[in-house]
Amino acid sequence: QVHLVESGGGLVQAGGSLRLSCAPSGRTFKSYAMGWFRQAPGKEREFVAGISWRGDSTLYAESVKGRFTISRDTAKDTVYLQMNSLKPEDTAVYYCAANWGVPLTSPNEYDYWGKGTQVTVSS
Repeated sequence: QVHLVESGGGLVQAGGSLRLSCAPSGRTFKSYAMGWFRQAPGKEREFVAGISWRGDSTLYAESVKGRFTISRDTAKDTVYLQMNSLKPEDTAVYYCAANWGVPLTSPNEYDYWGKGTQVTVSS
């Protein structure tokens, strides 16, 4: 059963931009903190960004600070990840996740996940 659906991934050249979206499927996540994670081949899933349920608090991994922006539209119950100045090392499958609580960096703390969207950055 899919609870979250990511979209917006694709192939982009280094220095380019993409905006990922995460929308609910079958239920609402308006009261949940949301996070974006990514997983590259052969690597563990890592935290990218998180946002509180009100949208007034955000958290970023050091590797994406200043380049990525997480936001949410409560009316649409959708979370976004704006990715600018993309680098080849940003290539990964990106997942969104929901946590009943505050945005946390450990994937083990999240209750619901999407299936992911592929982001590929060419050099």
